[in-house]
Amino acid sequence: MDPKKELIKDVLKREFEMFQDVKSDARAACQDNFEEFEIMRGSQFESWSIETIASYCNDLENAKISGRNLMTLKYARMDNLVPCLHEIKSVIETIDKIAEIQLDWQNELKKMYPYFINKGRPITDEEKSSSDTSFLTYLKGELETYSDLTLANLHQDIKECLGRGENMTKTVYDGMVKRLGYDSIEDAEENAKKRVQM
Repeated sequence: MDPKKELIKDVLKREFEMFQDVKSDARAACQDNFEEFEIMRGSQFESWSIETIASYCNDLENAKISGRNLMTLKYARMDNLVPCLHEIKSVIETIDKIAEIQLDWQNELKKMYPYFINKGRPITDEEKSSSDTSFLTYLKGELETYSDLTLANLHQDIKECLGRGENMTKTVYDGMVKRLGYDSIEDAEENAKKRVQM
């Protein structure tokens, strides 16, 4: 089997195990649905280099050994229940740079596929009209759970995408919608548009 697919499979197994122990007021639907979890999370990891996935897999293993649950920490950071998980200024700056680029990519896609993107999370807290966590808050909460090496590798992946003129977020969505049964993100956009107009 493809080494990258094997690594992703390992990462998803480790994440899903941690996800089962996340305590919240309302249990997330995908906590009881590995297939949905695998589609959403797996699509993200497929856009990463094998080096970044391997580093994150190592993060998950180290967290398990030390009794830390990265999924719990992610949601705790999203709700501002714990302080920033990194103290080194350069690492925090890397998180901010990654978030800034991914925010630009998300906004670019919102212009191209407004109906499809609007089905998801609000992009920033300023756009919130409900209690849903924004894309930016969710992203930063997750990035903080990554090790320095994983962040550096992911930043490199992103810079390489920028150099090729690619939008990594579009790559994630392209993979996700195909696994959900659509031909393309354009097909998913058309479907979302029709539902709004019904």
